[in-house]
Amino acid sequence: MTAARETERTTYGGNLAQVYDLVHRARGKDYRAEAESVAAAARERRPGAGRLLDVACGTGGHLRHLAELFDHVEGLELSEAMAAAARAGLPAVTIHPGDMRAFDLGATFDVVTCMFGSIGYMASTAELTQALRMFARHLEPGGVAVVDPWWFYETFRDGHVSADVVTVDGVTVSRVSHSARRGRASHMDVHFVVAEPGAGARHFVDTHVISLFSRAEYERAFREAGFTVDYLTEAPSGRGLFAGVRA
Repeated sequence: MTAARETERTTYGGNLAQVYDLVHRARGKDYRAEAESVAAAARERRPGAGRLLDVACGTGGHLRHLAELFDHVEGLELSEAMAAAARAGLPAVTIHPGDMRAFDLGATFDVVTCMFGSIGYMASTAELTQALRMFARHLEPGGVAVVDPWWFYETFRDGHVSADVVTVDGVTVSRVSHSARRGRASHMDVHFVVAEPGAGARHFVDTHVISLFSRAEYERAFREAGFTVDYLTEAPSGRGLFAGVRA
């Protein structure tokens, strides 16, 4: 990362959660359809599931709809800014601070979810297995972990470029991303330009390093964490879903 990018991140980083939420809402990401897909996968394996924990819940995009589909929901989020946005949007839902690799809420659930490819931020197969063990620890016997993986090593499109321009409530945001394979990880630079009347235009860069695990590595990690696991190819995100049942 260059010095210029470090300055941009420091200056505007506090608004990243707000910009992130605005862009994905305006791009038409179907949080509702994805939440319904998760609920169906979970209840096929645990009928009557009522309690759900959403790990890496972000700003609460999925959790908002999961709260309508389950009797009781909670969230876990590492980013303080994302967690604050989730709490503001879902004041009746408990959002815990925490890292998916090491957390203890002192409670168990019927379902644990991890959406939006967030599991890919695990830097190694050891961390992946450790996170899944944390999920298992927070599930009742027979409970279900539903995980939206990042792209597999074998399916990742090297050099992929994505671009959008959206305007919401007078704020215009352009988002341009470029993803490149570096070893066993995808490096994605996301450039944002945010323009507001009377405030001018500001630019910042958000960089993501996301592991490219193979499907076999995901399935092995689930089994090592104490799950039987299915891979569901049909899912609104396009990446499929893993559904693991705790022994």
